[in-house]
Amino acid sequence: MQRDFLKDFQPTLFLSLKKYTREKLMADLMAGLIVGIVALPLAIAFGISSGVTPEKGIITAIIAGFIISFLGGSHVQIGGPTGAFIVIVYGIVEQFGVTGLAIATLLAGIMLVLMGVLKLGTVIRFIPYPIVVGFTSGIALTIFSTQIKDLFGLSIAKVPSDFFAKWGVYFQQLETINWWATGIGLLSVVIIFITPRFSRKIPGSLIAIVLTTLIALVMKNYFGIGAIETIGDRFHIDNHLPQATPIGFNLDTIRLLFPSAFTIAMLGAIESLLSATVADGVTGKRHNSNMELVAQGVANIVTPFFGGIPATGAIARTMTNINNGGRTPIAGIIHAIVLLLILLSLGDLTKHIPMACLAGVLVVVSYNMSEWRNFVSLLKQSGGTMAVLLTTFILTVVFDLTVAIEVGLLLAIFLFLKRMSESTHMSVTTGKIEMSKEIESHTGNLQEEVLHLPKGVEVYEIDGPFFFGVANKFDDLMREIGERAKIRIIRMRKVPFIDATGLNNLQNLCKKSKREKIQVILSGVNDDVRAKISNSSIPEIIGEENICSNIHLAVERANELNNRIEEDRIKKHKS
Repeated sequence: MQRDFLKDFQPTLFLSLKKYTREKLMADLMAGLIVGIVALPLAIAFGISSGVTPEKGIITAIIAGFIISFLGGSHVQIGGPTGAFIVIVYGIVEQFGVTGLAIATLLAGIMLVLMGVLKLGTVIRFIPYPIVVGFTSGIALTIFSTQIKDLFGLSIAKVPSDFFAKWGVYFQQLETINWWATGIGLLSVVIIFITPRFSRKIPGSLIAIVLTTLIALVMKNYFGIGAIETIGDRFHIDNHLPQATPIGFNLDTIRLLFPSAFTIAMLGAIESLLSATVADGVTGKRHNSNMELVAQGVANIVTPFFGGIPATGAIARTMTNINNGGRTPIAGIIHAIVLLLILLSLGDLTKHIPMACLAGVLVVVSYNMSEWRNFVSLLKQSGGTMAVLLTTFILTVVFDLTVAIEVGLLLAIFLFLKRMSESTHMSVTTGKIEMSKEIESHTGNLQEEVLHLPKGVEVYEIDGPFFFGVANKFDDLMREIGERAKIRIIRMRKVPFIDATGLNNLQNLCKKSKREKIQVILSGVNDDVRAKISNSSIPEIIGEENICSNIHLAVERANELNNRIEEDRIKKHKS
């Protein structure tokens, strides 16, 4: 058992090193170098937009990126801060400060580790697609709305957190627009969009940052135009290695920050596994979702001690890694080392980057996150799909991500239960059972066989899982039958499992039938369901001999009981 556990939770890095070659090293080295350069502007932008200093974003990309690649369950996953966290992180910093963010991130990390250890990775991947699109589209719109101030250089002392209030202030302050900043911001957006047309290797965001930074420096030093705000005008850049600091918390702070931590954990789990799944589709390999969650959890436990923010798998950087030849976790480790070297040697230069340029980078990020084509496509589907999509989208934008995550998960559960209950069908048969159709469906050969049922014998067939979502449906079917049967055969050959509620429902039916002097016979019970039934009082109520392995034995038993009932009736009549 211990060996199986170790096998299930073995980092992909260790498996990759068993067959590692020089060719793979060179490919990973090149991919890691490029991804590290790509990650730099994004890490800075995500750090600033999350309400912390720029280097905190870089530190997160370094530490979390290294841990996720070292311990993760994916061959090519690149971890770090992502746009999905901006909204929730900014809200936590505004309300609870940087200390509150550290506590929430640490708690989220613990939750992610527990999710992985409990093997919930496969479950999280089945969250309905409309809910995921609703989240991401809502987050994208929120990120876009937070960048308007810097994109146009508006003179606003403090931007409201409320979505509608924010846009109200923007329109009120339109006369304060800074045309120099606007030009830099829009130029950045154009550069990022057109770069893929002539270069797939060099990221547009990097080209935009280099060009606009040079333009801003030339305009300031040679033309005296200092109206373009830079990172250095707003933040002090610390380009030294951070020291680990303790995080103090108690039961009250845990209770206060638990909802936010849960949101971070769920968002991180969804995004990382989505990214790993997309990567699998491109590389043809398969990731270990539970090990990936453990790695994400460890990364989010460690980074807060160094001032970092939440991290997860990043789809854009992961795809950049794949497209540039990365095939093992070594590429992700190299990407983290590259970022570390940049921070230590070139970190001071980042203060010259225009804020409008970073806003332009995040505007493109939000556009790519929006999935507007998928959003429009889902709106054309069923009413239920549209309702779920719009609910999660509106909650994310109008309220906050915590509410959206909680409601979204509830919607996911209800959707699952609805689909499961719809997949379970029940029918009642009297008179005879046409076995020929069943034999043909299983063997492909049509054989004439009819099982005749005595008068007063009814066969109830359950086709699908017998759980709490369909237990009441079975009760309703029983009530619809007008004439009371003498014997009820409950055919369970197509019941893969039965839960506690279904078992209780079946047990109550057996008790009620016994009071009404109706014999219940169970037919076609598989081993798993039989084991659960054996641990209940059902065998005592109906008798072990009335639990049959197939319908032939069940009908034979029904005939035997029916003859006995008829004999007793005749004897009673004669007496």
